[in-house]
Amino acid sequence: MTQLHKRFSDEQVKTILERYLSKEIKINYILEVLGVKRRRFFELLKEYKHDPAKFSISYNRKKHPRRIVKGIEKNIVKELRIEKRLIVNKDMPIKSYNYSYIKDQLYNKYKQKVSLPTIIDRAKRNGFYFPKRERKSHDREVLTNYVGELIQHDASYHKWSPYADKKWYLITSLDDYSRMLLYAELIERQTSWDHILALEGVSLNYGLPLSYYVDSHSIFRFVQGRDSFWRKHYKLTDEADPQWKQVLYDCRVKVTYALSPQAKGKIERPYRWLQDRIVRTCAREGIKSIKKAEEVLRYEVDRYNNHQVHSTTREIPALRFRRALNDKKSFLREFTLFPPFESTKDIFCLRTERTVNSYRRISINNLELKVSGVPIGGKVQLRIVPDKESDLVEIRFWYNNRLVSVQNVKNKDLNLVHF
Repeated sequence: MTQLHKRFSDEQVKTILERYLSKEIKINYILEVLGVKRRRFFELLKEYKHDPAKFSISYNRKKHPRRIVKGIEKNIVKELRIEKRLIVNKDMPIKSYNYSYIKDQLYNKYKQKVSLPTIIDRAKRNGFYFPKRERKSHDREVLTNYVGELIQHDASYHKWSPYADKKWYLITSLDDYSRMLLYAELIERQTSWDHILALEGVSLNYGLPLSYYVDSHSIFRFVQGRDSFWRKHYKLTDEADPQWKQVLYDCRVKVTYALSPQAKGKIERPYRWLQDRIVRTCAREGIKSIKKAEEVLRYEVDRYNNHQVHSTTREIPALRFRRALNDKKSFLREFTLFPPFESTKDIFCLRTERTVNSYRRISINNLELKVSGVPIGGKVQLRIVPDKESDLVEIRFWYNNRLVSVQNVKNKDLNLVHF
């Protein structure tokens, strides 16, 4: 509804107020005619009774309308031009403008605060605007009521920097209830060990969740294909447990599998958000190395968790997460070691089993290791913990629920490519 002074003249409103004071018409009728609230009506009545001769409903602006200075407008157009160069470049995976990103750039680079509608308005005026495409909404969502009830975990393979010579993987873990990113890491090659490190990061920093939600990638699930005429399968789907899933079993954490990409919508949306901002920043700053890209990732994850209001929950993820913990709305439980295990290395590790030969040795990837305290023919469990920084691998030997030996070998000698 338009403003009162645009619908009625001073004389018309005066007449209505006079008739009200003379008790010719009732207030409910006046409120309906004028289209104002009861409080506004009595404000008008008070002004009229104070000085009927000077009473007016005309709107007088006390301050000049806010005008954007030329310097700010120049910077807006400058940033929009940079965006356009990225969009028209066919080698860039950027297909649209991100006005929120430009708003952040204006503040970070020029210390200029500009509203989002102003940026969009200048974009339309200067030809830097694409109408939003209508997206098909999906209704396959996982609904939770507690933090730690379900952790959505996934990896995205993408060229995060257009100047990098290859694509990288982004591994993330997202709490479904708060939408908080509990883990995010860029890696050059995806292995089971990288996803086990993600499990360790979440479990030791936040606690063990009730369950994980993942796709059917071979790292997370053994899925058997159809039999052929020349091959017979001996293991059916889920009859063999991948390394990652074995860690979950030791942690007493359940796992649920998404049946389609659409069912993982909540983890895909943060991926799109991170992908868009990371690629834009890497493109603007000419980043080539994964180490520099990780700095951009750290900044964007901090912004997403601690400063960005989530479009679905209408809350900042970290605040929603902490409030749930304070209100005891959590399924997270503190990580504890169960007997006979002695270290987190016995849980968050790669596993395999070998038989001790007549020379009291075992062989793994053509590397022979001597084992003491295990009889010939005994089955020994190997719990393997790689260290990327030192390039060493710690092997912990278990026999009959007892740690019998710990040995360190070089990663290149063990050749963990099959893990």
